[in-house]
Amino acid sequence: MRYIPTMGMKANIINSIATALCVTVGFSGPLGAQTERLDQLFEQLLEAEPQQVARIEGQIITEFGNSGSASMDLLRRRGEDALEAAEFAVAVEHFTALIDHAPNFAEGYHGRATAYYNLGLIGPAIDDLRQTLVLQPRHLGAMTGVAVILEELERPEDALEIWQQLAAFSPADEEIAAVIERLTTQLAGETL
Repeated sequence: MRYIPTMGMKANIINSIATALCVTVGFSGPLGAQTERLDQLFEQLLEAEPQQVARIEGQIITEFGNSGSASMDLLRRRGEDALEAAEFAVAVEHFTALIDHAPNFAEGYHGRATAYYNLGLIGPAIDDLRQTLVLQPRHLGAMTGVAVILEELERPEDALEIWQQLAAFSPADEEIAAVIERLTTQLAGETL
C-alpha cells in the first residue's frame, strides 16, 4: 500500500471510522474455515527466524491471492497491474468488478482499499480494509494498512495495538518490531 496524506478530510469522521475499525479488528473472529495451507504457513511464521519471515509472508500473500477461479484471478491481476501503473481509478474498477463477482474473496477488498487510499479516499479505504479483515482476519496487509492509517490520523495508541497484533502473528519480523519500538518510545515521551 502506498501512503499519502488524508488530503484535508474531516478528522472527526475519519476518527469515528477508525475507532469502529479498531473494535472490528480487535474482536473479529475467523469467519469460515481457514485453509490447511494457511494454517501451516502461519504456524511456520510463529516459529520463523528473522531471515525466513519475508519468504513465509510471501507464501501467505500468494495463498491469499488464490481465488480458485481463473477469471477472478485475471480481474485481480488487472487490478494489481493498474496499481503498479499508478492508475488508481482503473484499479478501483477492476477490483469492484472482482468484488461484484466474488464478494467473499478478501483480496478484492484489499486491492480496492489500496487503490482508494492512493486516491485519497480514506473512508472507503478503511471500509474495504474492514471487510478484508472480516473475510480474512489474519490478513497481514490489511492489518498493516489499518495501522498506517491510524498513525496518520494521529492515533498512535490504536496503531500500536494493531502492530502488536501483527507481531503476535509474526514475532520475528524485525520491521514490525522496529515500528512497535518507535511507537512505544513516542507514546512514553508523550506521557511524561
